Amino acid sequence: MDSKYWDEKYSTEEFIYTKVENRFVVEFCSPLEVSGNKRAIELAGGEGRNSVWLAKQGWHVENVDFSQKALDKYLAFAKEEGVTDLCSVNCADATKFEPLVSPVELAVIGYLQIPEAQLEIAVRRLAGYVAPGGHLMGVWHSRDNLVGGFGGPRDPDVLPNVETITKALTGTGLTIEVLENREGQIQTKEGLKPSTTLVLLAKRGA
Repeated sequence: MDSKYWDEKYSTEEFIYTKVENRFVVEFCSPLEVSGNKRAIELAGGEGRNSVWLAKQGWHVENVDFSQKALDKYLAFAKEEGVTDLCSVNCADATKFEPLVSPVELAVIGYLQIPEAQLEIAVRRLAGYVAPGGHLMGVWHSRDNLVGGFGGPRDPDVLPNVETITKALTGTGLTIEVLENREGQIQTKEGLKPSTTLVLLAKRGA
């Protein structure tokens, strides 16, 4: 799937992934204590539900996504929430992007479900822009969701697990603080169904 596919998908007034921030982003990013700059990158941030939430917490957020349609909706959302001055956009591929500002105190990657080799490149690239003392937070549909879980892709190559993310972070200088599966739920026509979500929090030493 290329940027044209995503531009077409986002070409609707409806927010495809809602305006509600991800609960794991809230859980892991809310407690972070940052002295000085509060700069953040959200990689593949789409319509910006997490980026806008971060901006409302006082972060200067750069949303990197290769769909300009998604980024346009993000900027409109930021204006609606009164945080335009804290929000910037970078239309770029997750595996090749160069941030507008670096390093950053927080890097977030949410539901970037791409082939394992490409995801490793994206994660390592993002990790490289994390400042001393900064954090990298991630959330994905887990590969373990294929067994008894609902929602998300069904191709194991685009579903990371603890082993693949550990491998991606090896040698980046980041220390994994949390990397585990969490129980989640998704809404289906038959009601709420269980899903398995992979969450990550890693930190670079000061």
